[in-house]
Amino acid sequence: MSARADVLVVGAGPTGLTTALQAHDNGATVRIVERRPDPFRPSRAMVMHSRTLESLRPLGVTAGLLDRADRAPRAELHLGTRRVSAQLAGAALRDTAFPHLTMLRQMDVEEVLTGALKTRGVEVERGVEFAGLRQDATAAHVVLRRDGRFEEAACRFVAACDGPDSTGRRIAGIGWQGAPYREQVVLADAELDGDLTPDVMHVVAARPGLVFLFALGEGATWRILATRPWQRGGAPFGQPGQAVPAAEVQRILDAAGLAVGVRRLAWSAQVRLQHRLAHAFRRGRLFLAGDAAHTHSPAAAQGMNTGILDAVNLGWKLAFARGLRPHATLLDSYELERRPVARHVLALTHLVFFAEASTSPLPTLLRGTLVPLLAPTFPLLLKDPHLMAQVVRLLSQRWVRYRHSRLSVQGSPGGPGPRPGDRLPDEDLVCDGRTVRLHALTARPGIHLLLERDGPELDDTLLGGHVTVHRVSSWTGRGLLAARPDGHVGFRCGAGDIRGLRAWLDLVH
Repeated sequence: MSARADVLVVGAGPTGLTTALQAHDNGATVRIVERRPDPFRPSRAMVMHSRTLESLRPLGVTAGLLDRADRAPRAELHLGTRRVSAQLAGAALRDTAFPHLTMLRQMDVEEVLTGALKTRGVEVERGVEFAGLRQDATAAHVVLRRDGRFEEAACRFVAACDGPDSTGRRIAGIGWQGAPYREQVVLADAELDGDLTPDVMHVVAARPGLVFLFALGEGATWRILATRPWQRGGAPFGQPGQAVPAAEVQRILDAAGLAVGVRRLAWSAQVRLQHRLAHAFRRGRLFLAGDAAHTHSPAAAQGMNTGILDAVNLGWKLAFARGLRPHATLLDSYELERRPVARHVLALTHLVFFAEASTSPLPTLLRGTLVPLLAPTFPLLLKDPHLMAQVVRLLSQRWVRYRHSRLSVQGSPGGPGPRPGDRLPDEDLVCDGRTVRLHALTARPGIHLLLERDGPELDDTLLGGHVTVHRVSSWTGRGLLAARPDGHVGFRCGAGDIRGLRAWLDLVH
C-alpha cells in the first residue's frame, strides 16, 4: 500500500464492491482485495429488488445495471397440468422509480460495480488474501498474502465482505450461530428441448420441491435451480460442489412434471445451504457485511440484495468516521441498525424455503396437491397490481426503518412526512422552478438537506462537508429534513431547529 487507506475492503463480490464504492464516493480512500485470482462464476444471484436499485442510484451505477437487466420480467407458473402467466413489472408503487422485480445476474452486477471503481482509480487486487489483523487506538494493522509473500499495511477500518466462510469473522473471533439445511440446491446451465416459452422465468411447484428455470444461463440458454434432499458434495457451504450428471438433472426435471429434455449440460453443481447469523457485526475496527455477517437460503432472492443494503449503510459511515474523533455513535449504529434486519430476513427466507423445499409432509402436500387445486385463482391474483405491490414491498425490504437508531433524531417541533429512520420515499416536487422527482434530486453521494419553502437560510459553515442543500418550493412550511447517504431520513423538524440540526450533523460528521 503506497499510502495508508481509510478503508480496506476484503472481498470483491457485490457487497464488497458496493462498500468500496460507497466509502469512496463519500470521501474515503479505499483499497479492495480479493483472494480469488478471477471473479467467481457462474452467478448465484439472479434478482435485484427496487430498494437495492434506489440505494445504488447515488453511486451512478443504476443506469449501467438496468442496461443489462430485464426490467419487465415475465414468469410462467407450472401448477400441475395448468400454466399461469404472470407479469412481474408494473406494481402499483408510486414512490419509487423501480416498481418491479428486476432480473439481473450477479455477474453483471459485479462487472458494473468493478468498472465504476476502476473509473475512480480503484482497482480490485486479486489473488490477495487477508491473513492477519492487529488493532490499536489509531489503526487496524493487517497482514496480506500474495503469491506466498506477506505484506503488512495499516488502515483505519477493515470491511470483511468475504462470504460465509469469512476469514475476517474468524480472525476477529466472532461467533456464528445457526444450522445447516437438510436440503441442498442443484444449479445447472443447460440447453433444453421441449415446450418452454422462451425468455420467461418458469417456476414449477412439485412434490419434491420447487424448480426454477431462468433464461439467464452463462454457459447455455437456461439456468436451472432446483432443491432436493442434501447429498454429499464436499464443498464449503454456499460454494459449488460436485457436478450433477445430466441424467440426474433430467430426473429432477421429470419429477417436476416438465416435458423437457436436457440436450446439452454446460455446467452443474450441488450447493450446501445453511442459515446463520454472526454474534456481532463489529469487533473494534473490523466490520462484517453481507454473507460474512448472515447467510441463508436463496429463497425470496434476499442474499445479494441484503448484502448490498448492508454495504450502503456501512460505507458512508466508515467514510465520515475517518477524522480524528472516535465517532462511537456513528460506528456503533451499523450493527444496531443492520443486525435486526438480518434477523428478519433470516426468518423470512427460512419460512419461504420451508414452503419451497422442505420434504416434510405439510409443505409436500401443499406443493403437490393444494397448489394445483388453487391454480384457477392464480390468474386473478397475479393481475392485481396492488397485490404485486405488496410482494415487491416485502421482497425489496422497503419495510426496513431505523427509528430506534441514535442517528434518527426528531427535532422540535415535529413535522409531517417520513419519520427519522424511515426510507425517504420518492415523489414529484418543485425545486429551483422545475418539477423533479425527489430521488433524482438526491441521486448523488452525501447528505441531502431538504428545506421546506419557508425554511431557514443556512450558513454553509454550519453544515460542513458532504452536505447538499435543496429548497423545495412545493413543500409548504418552515421545516427541514436531512436524508442520509443511504436514503434514510436522519433528522426531521417542523421548523428551523438549527441547534438540533447542528447536533445531528455532529453525530455523523
